[in-house]
Amino acid sequence: MLTGRMMDFPLAITHLLERVNTFFPNVEVVSRRADRSLARITYKDVYTRGVRLAAALAKLGVGPGDRVATLLWNHAPHLESYLAVPAMGAVLHTLNLRLAPSEIGYIANHAKDRVLLVDKTLLPLYAQFKGDVPSFEHVIVVNGDDPVGEKASAAGGDPSGEGWLDYESILESAGAPLPSSLFPALDENTAAMLCYTSGTTGKPKGVLYSHRSIVLHALVACMRDNLGIGEDDVVLPVVPMFHASAWGLPYEAAMTGAKLVFPGPHLDPESLLDLIERERVTLAGGVPTIWLGILDRLDREKGRWDISSLRRMIVGGAAAPPAMIDGFAKRHGIEVLHAWGMTEMNPLGTIARVKAGLRDRTDEARLAYRCTQGYSVAFVEQRHVSDEGAVLPWDATSMGELEVRGPWVAASYFGDEGGDRFTQDGWFKTGDVVKICSEGYVRICDRSKDVIKSGGEWISSVALESALMSHPAVLEAAVFAAYHPKWSERPVAAVVFREGMRATDDELGAHLAATFPKYWLPDAYVELAQIPRTSTGKFLKTKLREDFASVLEKR
Repeated sequence: MLTGRMMDFPLAITHLLERVNTFFPNVEVVSRRADRSLARITYKDVYTRGVRLAAALAKLGVGPGDRVATLLWNHAPHLESYLAVPAMGAVLHTLNLRLAPSEIGYIANHAKDRVLLVDKTLLPLYAQFKGDVPSFEHVIVVNGDDPVGEKASAAGGDPSGEGWLDYESILESAGAPLPSSLFPALDENTAAMLCYTSGTTGKPKGVLYSHRSIVLHALVACMRDNLGIGEDDVVLPVVPMFHASAWGLPYEAAMTGAKLVFPGPHLDPESLLDLIERERVTLAGGVPTIWLGILDRLDREKGRWDISSLRRMIVGGAAAPPAMIDGFAKRHGIEVLHAWGMTEMNPLGTIARVKAGLRDRTDEARLAYRCTQGYSVAFVEQRHVSDEGAVLPWDATSMGELEVRGPWVAASYFGDEGGDRFTQDGWFKTGDVVKICSEGYVRICDRSKDVIKSGGEWISSVALESALMSHPAVLEAAVFAAYHPKWSERPVAAVVFREGMRATDDELGAHLAATFPKYWLPDAYVELAQIPRTSTGKFLKTKLREDFASVLEKR
């Protein structure tokens, strides 16, 4: 074998930090604070503050491989930790602030986190689990320009006391030593970030990203036919930075020099629309429940916001209803790009772009492709298998579990739990039940834990949800299995109606009957003010199954 004669240059996050300071020092990073005001800094500031953060952490004894946890909203200080902590050889561990305190404590303890960066407003949450994490040696309070006040005291301590430090103060005291003294030459396989799964099917499991996986992921994500991020973009990561590295958006923006806009804790439709209009956002990413709320607000208050700058919304985390994708395009001229991935995939796996050879199809056919999960991005391979492990054909009808492999797909979990999710021939079992058409487009029929089996026949909750959310009166819908004495399981639909609108059970059933066989139709409809959600914004069907387990027994 003849070896190529190219430099062995490591794919490391350090390069992104240096690059953004060298070529894009004056590009803005905008953050909405808890008090709703906007903080503006530049990438040069991010670099300088990142260097000081690394110096401060080194003084606290943080070394290679040590875990530095964050309990933070989306804002510039979180970006500083995204870049500086991995660059110094430590591991950034993003804690999911929407989990129960006991779960956060379990995860931080499992990771053996040594240092915690916590938002001032989240100190009361920290107080509920701090006793469960004996590995915490230092707590650093991120408080923007305001002094830490009453909430810190209520949380059980003063940040100026023993074990508590103020973020701005440690940056100031650290000075600005030469980067070379802080950022070692790293092997690209060095661990960079630790993200935990949401734990919907058991205890959360850690996924340990490497510098190489993050950089490769960012390179492919920025490709024109994927997320298509460029230097002239203004990127709004609505997806939390504690969830699967915010889909890599902070790294992709740093790689290209794109302006970043962070929403802080304010994720309601009005706050997001105001931010999109004010900062002329061009690309935003978030889960379907966020965009459903925004579409409803735009429809009800036409003309209030000028969001003509927004060229693309990335939607992932759950299946996007076709009515939402079509509604944004037809009524507001905004492209919704459907993507799929997992924490175990860094997270991008597929993109639902319509291939050039399929663009001469009807509007309905093109929409059908856009509403799938798409086909794999470069360097991610896909297949689906039967219950017996046989690889299935791409015939759009064979249903099986999706498996993936690639350079940013986990090979094992941190701590080695969940070994049954990895096949002997090197594939990761996603837990998604899918069909794949001849063009390679993946259509998720359900999560394996959510698929409904009624009288021996499979029923896709995802397909029913998408159809229900195309009804003009329905804002949100979640379909789940309820116990049935004869058929074992039958579908039940939880629905949230649009403001001032309603539909009867018969009307909803008639709407579905035009598309689905009779045995697919829900046996009951439950009206809710809001569908319960997971910590990452997905519909929490375990809660629905628990709350309405016996709803059909009364019928």
